[in-house]
Amino acid sequence: SKSSLEKIKKQLSAGSGNSALQGPLFKRSETLRKWNQRWFTLDPATGKMEYRLDRGDLSSRGQIYFDADSTITLSPINFHGAKKYDGCCFYIGTPNKKEYYLCAESQAVARAWVATLRASSLVLKAHKEAVNSLSGNGAAKLGTVAAVVTAANTVAKEAAKDIASEMQTSIKATLSGKSSQTASGDGGMDNVSIMKETLRVKDEELHQLSRELRTRDVTIKELADRLSETADAAEAAARAAHAMDKERKAARAEADRALKELDDRTKVARLQLKAGEERYAAVMRERDEALVEAQRWQKELAKAREQMLLMEAARIR
Repeated sequence: SKSSLEKIKKQLSAGSGNSALQGPLFKRSETLRKWNQRWFTLDPATGKMEYRLDRGDLSSRGQIYFDADSTITLSPINFHGAKKYDGCCFYIGTPNKKEYYLCAESQAVARAWVATLRASSLVLKAHKEAVNSLSGNGAAKLGTVAAVVTAANTVAKEAAKDIASEMQTSIKATLSGKSSQTASGDGGMDNVSIMKETLRVKDEELHQLSRELRTRDVTIKELADRLSETADAAEAAARAAHAMDKERKAARAEADRALKELDDRTKVARLQLKAGEERYAAVMRERDEALVEAQRWQKELAKAREQMLLMEAARIR
């Protein structure tokens, strides 16, 4: 129905109000090919990445829009050029032939961005499938929607596992390096202090990533819930359309019956009219024959009178 379709449009146009992921990224300038660090936020409900000069900047410096047909992938090539950014670059290609080259501070962060963008892309695709189901086989396409939501959640969970594993590996490597420096006896207390500070920083990074992952998971769950509502609305609209189609068929059958009855009555009326015309023609023929017969008798009567006059004249003579 129209109300169900409007409900779906509102759900698709409304933003979630939360960012699935945010943080600093290097963005390559489209004109000067220069790398600038910007603070990015992702809104998965609309497929928009917005960037500012820094986290506290209130004014947007630009947006990157992507959808279900966009290409989102980690790049095997270090576009940035600096050695420490190997495996940290990723690429976004949009259907309108816009290309964006981005670089994260670490491979784990790059993977988090790519995984979240892909999950958001899958959810956008699911929304599109839900709307398209209104104009086609609703039941079949709603199954596809559910599968896409499941795939999006799976991608998000796998990304969380990868990031946690990456951070644990990084911490272990740091611990191993600092322990070997402490064992050498050169500046032991300083090395221990450095190790503690490093662990503290890594722990803060891990907690920050965990918070961002939880925020992203909540956002994806909200999207999945909204998508379920969209699917329910689409199913209700499909049922309403089916009921309307049934009523239309019944009305069409009634109209066909009335047309057939009218056609039958028209045929009967035409037959009656034809019979009346034939009777009228027969009466007219009889009238014409009677007129001819009357004229003939009038002539005979005139001849008889003339004969009588002649006979009367002869008798008088």
